[in-house]
Amino acid sequence: MWRRLFDDPLDARALLLAIVPTLLAAWLAARYVRRLALTGLRKLLRDTLAASSPHVVRPLQLVAAAAFLFVVATVLVPALEIAGVRPRVGMHLGTVADWVLGGSGLKVVLIVVLAYAIVKMTTLLVHRFEYEMTLATDLDALERAKRARTLGSVVRNVTTALVVSVALVMVLDVFHVNIAPVLTGAGILGLAVGFGAQTLVRDIISGFFLILEDQLRVGDMAAINGVSGIVEAINLRTIVLRDVEGTVHVFPTGAVNTLANRSKEYSYYVIDVAISYYQDPDRVAELIRSTAAAMQADPKYAPLILEPIEILGIDAFTDWSAQMKARIKTVPLRQWDVGRELRRRLMKAFAEAGLPIPFPVPSTAVPPGHPEKGSDTGLTPSAKVPGVAQGGARPPV
Repeated sequence: MWRRLFDDPLDARALLLAIVPTLLAAWLAARYVRRLALTGLRKLLRDTLAASSPHVVRPLQLVAAAAFLFVVATVLVPALEIAGVRPRVGMHLGTVADWVLGGSGLKVVLIVVLAYAIVKMTTLLVHRFEYEMTLATDLDALERAKRARTLGSVVRNVTTALVVSVALVMVLDVFHVNIAPVLTGAGILGLAVGFGAQTLVRDIISGFFLILEDQLRVGDMAAINGVSGIVEAINLRTIVLRDVEGTVHVFPTGAVNTLANRSKEYSYYVIDVAISYYQDPDRVAELIRSTAAAMQADPKYAPLILEPIEILGIDAFTDWSAQMKARIKTVPLRQWDVGRELRRRLMKAFAEAGLPIPFPVPSTAVPPGHPEKGSDTGLTPSAKVPGVAQGGARPPV
């Protein structure tokens, strides 16, 4: 039996010298391959992977066993020849040397090394990009870091899948495997996915550019397709919006036709103040400025107001008043708090300054100072309107 397997008489010492290192190398390779497979599963499944589950342990054992047998079948015969034992069967050392040094082996090694280098460089660039996004200390640093991690994960996964696929096809071509059916099948599969999942692909691409261009962030007040609310989540495929009633709206990113971000970097609260035609607009404007300045000096509201109030001027004429428009710049999402307090202070300031807030009155009521005033009540002699005080102001309750 031994003569059928070996050309020379069997040397036990030489046999052990070849078998022991081969088995050790095969065991180390199987352990390393098992670790790589487990790492890949963890990255793929993230925190949902239970390493002790039989559904995970058994496939890993099969992968390790296959790697062990492959290394033994490849290395044992050359190791025996190096030890001085010449087997009759197997892949001889000369054949392995010719394959490695003849060009095919070098091509495979070069392809694998280049693929690994490209994946590693991409990972390093993505990590550097994520690190740069976390250096800032402002309020938006956390949101930028989250956006960078999302984009980095997409770029890293897509690059890895593409490089590994191309490298696998090139290795198969080196081994003289007909890759035409593989390429044809990949093309048909890609075409089927393109037709069947074109909406999904559109949503993912739209979500990628929405995150890349920083059009929207979590916590922003936005109006999407006419629906207003607070953005709760931004994914590659969907945007989650909660309106003022607590209803959650989910929009596919590819179906977003109109997007209005109401809290991008800063906000404005716009107010229209109705003033009587018989009041000095400059006096009213100065009163609004002083009231807003006092509010900005208040420690409670100073952090919310970014700039002094801006008086835009008389914006419209109505039947019973003129509209003076003003606006005040605030931090995002706090414009309503500032606006409500500003309106309250303006009402008190107008009352203290003796400036009545105009309101519609019957045409028979004449304000003080009007040429047709006929009595101290502010009404024409021919008509009196009960309940309307002098100057068009409401009587005290």
